[in-house]
Formats: sequence, structure tokens, C-alpha cells
Amino acid sequence: MSERSLGGLQTAPVGFGAMVLSPGMYGRTDDDRGVAALHAALDAGATMIDTADGYGADGHNEALVGRAGAGGRDEVVIATKFGFRIPEGAEAHSFPVGYSFGELAVNAEPKYVRGYAEQSLRNLGTDVIDLYYPHFPDPQVPFEDTVGAVADLVAAGLVRHLGLSNVTAGQLRAAHAVHPVAAVQTQWSMWQPVDPELLAAARELGVGLVAWSPLGGGFLTGTVQQLGEDDFRRHIPRFDGANLQTNNDRYAPLRGIAADLGLTPGQLALAWLLHQDEHVVPIPGSRTPAHIAENTAAAGVTLDAAVLHRIDEALALFAPAGRGALLAEADG
Repeated sequence: MSERSLGGLQTAPVGFGAMVLSPGMYGRTDDDRGVAALHAALDAGATMIDTADGYGADGHNEALVGRAGAGGRDEVVIATKFGFRIPEGAEAHSFPVGYSFGELAVNAEPKYVRGYAEQSLRNLGTDVIDLYYPHFPDPQVPFEDTVGAVADLVAAGLVRHLGLSNVTAGQLRAAHAVHPVAAVQTQWSMWQPVDPELLAAARELGVGLVAWSPLGGGFLTGTVQQLGEDDFRRHIPRFDGANLQTNNDRYAPLRGIAADLGLTPGQLALAWLLHQDEHVVPIPGSRTPAHIAENTAAAGVTLDAAVLHRIDEALALFAPAGRGALLAEADG
């Protein structure tokens, strides 16, 4: 696959979101299957592997990426996020989210950031993190202070590039004034538009975009009919039983466009996203090697102006049922 630039960081057009590989995210799984999925992603050419210290218990997801050997491959871009594995004795700060449980606990105080990074480096089995993000802005910490702590890691050689995750345009501008930002990780897909102000700021500043949940938590693959009891998506209103059925019905025209083009619905969704901006890299996730190969192959799909217009017309009629934004950081 040809490469894309995220603020000077080069990576393949389609990356891999590893969150789905930890138990309790998208139902049951095991480590052997997770390692096989990571190898499949790397073999398919997905050079960016995205993880976080908060995925799975005790850094499970990062350790799984390390076990797969991704941290030791020079051609792989390792991206991880911090702020959820709060040290013992540290205060938990509440960050509101659109899940049914309403909030997450974070702590991005500068005094803890180096410790977060050092633990992630151990988990990943590497000596440098290519792209390091605060997972969410900490409501009780000036954002510039958190960013400054990551900048110190860049100066120390532990981190190569600063990333931001789940931020506003104003927070991006404030952070970029402290230290150049390579990429912003944000939710963007056919059924969750990107914040236009954030997109404009990123383009103005030369910052790349990493699109999480580019397949709408797996919905845009056209294969999600029901969820298991231990599936994290049960917390997302769009996946409620009645809403899920309504959304599948509304998405039918887009599945029809994919069939006309000889693509899977997921490939159409990823190809469409890649055509929205030359500096966006989606990070779909999957546990199935065939699906992983299918996702990365979307980088080779060209959609002409007529097809893009047809897609936009279909999307204009597709308002997802279920309140609020979709918040599920990977796709199964």
C-alpha cells in the first residue's frame, strides 16, 4: 500500500485497531487468536498498530502487541494512549462519555505521564513509542500541561511523535502551540461525521487524522445482527435491539452500492473514508485474518466522483437511530 503522512509520520493508508483483541471488548477471545490477528494485520501491510494502556486488564492489549513482536519491527508504527491506568493512590478524574454508564475515570497529571510511558514501553517490548496520545483530555488538568509532559518524553527519546485523542479544535490548537502534533485520533465514519472545526484545524496545522471506529463499531460491515452478553457495544444505544434493526434497514442502500461495485460493505465504508482526506488513516480492527485482509485491501479501491455522489445521497437519508455519538474505539 502507498503511504500517507500524519504530520510527517509515514504509515500505510489503513492501520489496525487492536482494542478488539482484549477480552470484554467485543465478546470472548483468547491471546493466541489475538496474536494471529496482529500477524495477519502486519502481513497485510497495516503498518500502524493502535493500542492503549487501558484496553484490557493490567495493560493486556499492549502486552499482546508486544507478544506479537510488533514493537520490535522497525517498519511498524506503534501508537498507544495513556490516562486510564491510574496509579495507586492517585485521584480518578471523571470524564463524561456517551456510553450508557456515562463517564470514564482518567488521570493525565504531568507527574504520572513518564510512568505511564515507561510501563507501556515494557508492555510493548520496545524502547520508543512512535505515536503517543493522552487518551482523553483530563477535565481537572490544564491540557497544555499534559501535552508538555509528552513533549518532555519526545525530548528524552522515549516518544517520537505527539498525538491527541478525542479533542476539540481549540484543544488541538492549544496543544500544537506547545509542541507540534502529528495526528489527532477522532471518531469518523459513514455514520459518525467528523467535527468540521476539528478537520479544518487539522488541515490548517498540517496534522493528520487517525479515524477510530471507521466501521461504526462493526456495524458498517453489514454483518452485525445481535450482540453477545459480554460485548461492550451493549453500552451503545445505536446497538440496542430495536435501534440495531432500524439502522440495518436504513443502511440497505449503501450495502447495495457496495454490491454493485463488487466490494464488501466494510470495504466501501473504508474506501469512502480514505477519499475524504489524503491525510486520514482509519484503524479498523478484527480478530479474523480474512476480514483483516479485506479491510486493508480497501486502500486499493478507487471511487470516482459519480460513485461518491451516489454514496453521499444515500448517507443524507441515513440518520442512525440511537441517541448520542457512537463511542466504541475499534471495529470487530
